[in-house]
Amino acid sequence: MDELRFTVPGMTCGHCVQAVHDGIAALPGVADVAVDLESKVVVVRGTDLDPAAVDEAVDDAGFEVAR
Repeated sequence: MDELRFTVPGMTCGHCVQAVHDGIAALPGVADVAVDLESKVVVVRGTDLDPAAVDEAVDDAGFEVAR
């Protein structure tokens, strides 16, 4: 299983967390998404993960990935 770990500094509330989580969770190959509001860290686990697609899903949710 692959794992991507990155920061989304713009998240400030539970709604932000849900938007990021749901956008990423809908991507092909994603098995699990863990979003921590306090640390702003997002961990995505799955198979054949596409980092560009994950970045785009975060962008679509209204946020930016900081790598």
